[in-house]
Amino acid sequence: MGGGTAGVQRPEIALPALRPYDGSGLRPGGDYDGLEFADTDLSVTDAAGATFMDCGIYRCSLDSARWERARLIDTVAEGVWGVGTDLGGAGLRDVELGDVRMGGVQLHGGQLDRVLVRGGKIDFLNLRQAALKDVVFEGCVLVEPDFAGAVLERVAFPGCVLRGVDFTQATLTDVDLRDVAELDISAGAGRLSGAVIRPAQLMDLAPVFAAELGVRVVDG
Repeated sequence: MGGGTAGVQRPEIALPALRPYDGSGLRPGGDYDGLEFADTDLSVTDAAGATFMDCGIYRCSLDSARWERARLIDTVAEGVWGVGTDLGGAGLRDVELGDVRMGGVQLHGGQLDRVLVRGGKIDFLNLRQAALKDVVFEGCVLVEPDFAGAVLERVAFPGCVLRGVDFTQATLTDVDLRDVAELDISAGAGRLSGAVIRPAQLMDLAPVFAAELGVRVVDG
C-alpha cells in the first residue's frame, strides 16, 4: 500500500434528482428508489430486507429502527442519528455516511463494499462476522467497535479515534492504521497481520502484544 489510503477504492456517488419521501411508511422487503428522506423520524421503522437505491437520507432519526438484511446501494446518509439501529446482515455498496451520531448499531454479518464513513461518532458498533472491502472510516470517533471474526480488506482509518477496538479472530488484509489519531486495541492485537502501522504505534502497542502473548514485562 502507498501512503494514506492508497489502494482503497472509495465510493463514487452521483445522485439523480430525488423525489421527496411522502411519509407513507416503510415496510419489510420494500423497494425505495430515488427518494429523499429529509428531517424525517424513521425511529422504530421496520424495513427488514428492503432495498434503498439512489437515495438521500438527511438528518433523520433511526432510533431502534429494524433494517436487518436491508440493502443500501448508491446512497448517501448525512447527519442521521439513533440508538439501537439494527442493520444485522445488511448490504452496503457505494454508500457514504457523513457526520452520523449513533450508538449500539448492529451490523454483524453485514457486507460493506466501497463505503465511506466520514466524521461523526459511533459508539459500540457491532461488525462481528462482517465483510468489509474498500471501506474508509475518515475523521470519525469509534468507541468500542467490535470487528471480532470480521474480514477486512483494503480498509483505512485516516484521522480516526479508535477506542477499545476488538479484532478477536478478525482477518485483515491491506488495512491501513498509520494515520489513526488515537489507537486503543482492547483485544485481538495478535490479528494485526495484514495491517500497516507506524513505528511509534508499534511502541505504544507493545504492552498489548505482550499481554496477548503471555509475556511478563518486569523491571530489573
